[in-house]
Amino acid sequence: MINSFIDSKILKISNDYNTLTIYIEGKSIFVKLLISTVDSYFHKFPSSSIKTIKLPTKFTFPFYYEPHPLCKIATKEVQKYLLNQKEFEHNFGVNPDKKGLIIGKMFGILIVRNKKREIGYLTAVSGKMAGTNCHKRFVPPVYNMLKKDSLFLNEEKVLNKINTEIEQLEKDSTYNVLKARLASEKIKAVQDISEHKELRKKARRKRKLKRLKAVSELSGKSLQMLQEKLNNDSIKEKQLINNVKRYWNYQIETMTEDLSFFNNQIFNLKTLRKTKSADLQHYLFEQYQFLNSKKETKNLIQLFSEKNDQNIPAGAGECAAPKLLQYAFLNDFEPLAMAEFWWGKSPNKEIRKHQQFYPSCQGKCKPILKHMLSGIEMDTNPMLKNPAIGKELEIVFEDNELIVVNKPADFLSVPGIHIHDSVFTRIKQQIKNISGPIIIHRLDMATSGLLVLAKNKRAHKEIQNQFIKKTVKKRYTALIEGNLIKNNGSIVLPLRVDLNDRPRQLVCYEFGKKATTNWEVIKRNKGNTKIYFYPISGRTHQLRVHAAHTLGLNSPIIGDDLYGNKSKRLYLHADSLEFKHPLTNKLMKFNRAADF
Repeated sequence: MINSFIDSKILKISNDYNTLTIYIEGKSIFVKLLISTVDSYFHKFPSSSIKTIKLPTKFTFPFYYEPHPLCKIATKEVQKYLLNQKEFEHNFGVNPDKKGLIIGKMFGILIVRNKKREIGYLTAVSGKMAGTNCHKRFVPPVYNMLKKDSLFLNEEKVLNKINTEIEQLEKDSTYNVLKARLASEKIKAVQDISEHKELRKKARRKRKLKRLKAVSELSGKSLQMLQEKLNNDSIKEKQLINNVKRYWNYQIETMTEDLSFFNNQIFNLKTLRKTKSADLQHYLFEQYQFLNSKKETKNLIQLFSEKNDQNIPAGAGECAAPKLLQYAFLNDFEPLAMAEFWWGKSPNKEIRKHQQFYPSCQGKCKPILKHMLSGIEMDTNPMLKNPAIGKELEIVFEDNELIVVNKPADFLSVPGIHIHDSVFTRIKQQIKNISGPIIIHRLDMATSGLLVLAKNKRAHKEIQNQFIKKTVKKRYTALIEGNLIKNNGSIVLPLRVDLNDRPRQLVCYEFGKKATTNWEVIKRNKGNTKIYFYPISGRTHQLRVHAAHTLGLNSPIIGDDLYGNKSKRLYLHADSLEFKHPLTNKLMKFNRAADF
């Protein structure tokens, strides 16, 4: 068969991943030649550098982990490369002299064992970098939509052309003059009709007075003639208003028809754009085919339909973790451990610290990684373990209306999805005559400190109203990374949940809820600062985000495994609580100093 192609003309050569496809003129078949590029992304560890390091027995649980020592070694190598490389131009925000738009990136490390039983690593970058998603050191994407002459790029040109046409129509001077005239005429119509209606009301009142006067002064035919005249006046006024309405309806309809030429074109173009965008998106979702260790393949549509989520997040499949696993499975590498780290300046909304490790995102990656890691033994999900075992709730105060407790760190306020043990369940078990909603406010699982609970519905309502009216005074003690320069201040940053990575919160000025926190320094130690937080609002993770965000303190709370670095605990404690007793109205003050 090969011989029959010798004199044929080669139309196109496509190189995708490690497969070369040659399209031959006049032939309905093509030749696939496997090109060995396996080792081009495989970086072997020198045996001397890792001989004392024990290999992991299970693969990394990707959504909560401590990086394996091999991942840390590989990370240092990749970060050194990023600092010194000359192969591409991208401004991460690390070098202040670098020009161009600053875009920090998430990078991934995958420790693997190749067919020769050698231990090494693969590395990947999330999304595209320097305008492309193909780089010498980083594994290729699962699907290269930016490949030359790809359907995506061709359709993108079509969509851009449609956008340009829409923009030109919407900026057309005739179109905008007509729109302005129509808007003006609509205002005139409303005013004119309102004025005539007001005149009719005044005339109606005058006629009423005339009728009343006529009844007392006139009789017989004179009275009848006057009443007929007044009735005719009323009919004429009604007809006048109807004529005014008809006039303005005609004027507006005429102008609307004049605009229809433009509006119809714009509508048709937008409909076409919507259809083409949806078709292109569906096509792309089908092209993202993800492997697992058993060589089973599923695309994005299949994976997210299993999650009962038809709204596939933008960028799904472009994160570093799926890229790494895809390349490993394609080339029969055995995955051993994984880690992801941020490189560069933090985005405006999310909290990302330079060189810091982060887990895989829940929204984009969880359905994908669930499939890709199927059949691979992983570390146990630590979120399934109850950290409250062996811990006791301290009862600070109790009477017939309420109870105040000092909650330990790593102790749920209310039952979770996987862990039922909580302040709520413990109190419910301990106090038999308790009724009503019980829980008035909450503390994060990782946060320790004072909580007030209601013993009955009346007490719950009264104290809850105080929280709503913001008359309850709360104070928190926190240990912050680094030494703060200022002694006090106020942070106002609106917050909302990160829909792609719950329970993380984002700073969002468009959809976020206002969140205000006052703070003051208590003590500065070497390398950290002890402060008081005074939250004015009570948003989820408010203090943690306000501490870590670049527009806040830009210094995470020590031990914050979501927005900072893990430690033995989150150093955040609710140490003071003030409110009025729901029955006596007496001011209640409680204090429990932090144990750090």
